[in-house]
Amino acid sequence: MTGIQRFEDIEAWKGTRTLTKKIYEITGRPRFSRDFALRDQMRRAAVSVVSNIAEGFSRQTDQEFVQFLYIAKGSMSEVQSQLYVGLDLGYLDESEFSQCYAAADQVARLISGFIKYLKGDHS
Repeated sequence: MTGIQRFEDIEAWKGTRTLTKKIYEITGRPRFSRDFALRDQMRRAAVSVVSNIAEGFSRQTDQEFVQFLYIAKGSMSEVQSQLYVGLDLGYLDESEFSQCYAAADQVARLISGFIKYLKGDHS
């Protein structure tokens, strides 16, 4: 396992926590919040990322942790895709989209790097 003592110390978890808060703010706006399906799916996907990182960390092996990180990474891709839908429907502007997408991309890269590390690929 890693030398990290608490899931709260994982950079990907911290980044996702911040992004999740932003997703809740954006989806809580009157126009966006009326699109119940997209609002709820986007929130669930963001919460899935932060939750899977934490849950995976609590597992006993790197192999199990990696499995949960892959799920988290998939959910982050889901968030990124849903950001496009929100942009296309006018629920968020280009600036917000770019900011959130970049944050999501950064977290996805951190998760990928962590997966490589845990799998022993230190090249």
